[in-house]
Amino acid sequence: MDLLLIAAIVPPLFLLYQIYKMDKIEREPLGLIIKLLFFGVLSVIPTAFVETVLNGVVVQGLFAGMTGVLVRAIEYFLCVALVEEGFKYLFLKLGSWRNRNFDYCFDAVVYAVAVSLGFALFENIGYVSQFGIQVAGLRAVTAIPGHCIFGIFMGHYYGLAKMAEADGNEAVKRSMLKKALWVPILLHGFYDFAASSPSATMTLVFFAFIIVVDVIAYRQIKAYAAADTRVNRGEWW
Repeated sequence: MDLLLIAAIVPPLFLLYQIYKMDKIEREPLGLIIKLLFFGVLSVIPTAFVETVLNGVVVQGLFAGMTGVLVRAIEYFLCVALVEEGFKYLFLKLGSWRNRNFDYCFDAVVYAVAVSLGFALFENIGYVSQFGIQVAGLRAVTAIPGHCIFGIFMGHYYGLAKMAEADGNEAVKRSMLKKALWVPILLHGFYDFAASSPSATMTLVFFAFIIVVDVIAYRQIKAYAAADTRVNRGEWW
């Protein structure tokens, strides 16, 4: 196998395996995880189309020739983060919400991470093929963990929504599903916004953000795994 391809696919698969191992009570069928990983890859297709259209309409149309914080915020929060996390969420729900194996809260984290890292894997192949092995190393400690973390938080709220549905609490279910979408959007949007800034200060903010979010996500996912429970027992994390 080509060295560049290996460098592109190993980091996301390694992270997925680490999350999968944390599901101690009842691990999910490997076939389901592979399906969700593939769904993440598929989500790149509509994402690329919609991002191209939005970029043409918003960035190159409405705000053509304009620069500044507001325009960059619109580009990265609306045209990138909303679209990418939105399609990840859509494919996650299509591939898992009614699956009979979705019976524990932590299952949701595994599912969401599988979709997110499927997206990251395909995206990473493109970046590494275009820019080389140096980019593979950088993305292995930035973008790939970033997608994993977005998936962790998406999965957390997604699992709470499933529990709320089992409890018959539609209001909480809707609230948690909304959080499963907008929390990753905010994290992803700020990540891209800070990473793309020409400011040296924002570059420092970007790396500080990565460190802080990595630490928080690591602590939280350990807590989620330790407190795992059936979705129909009415117990909340």
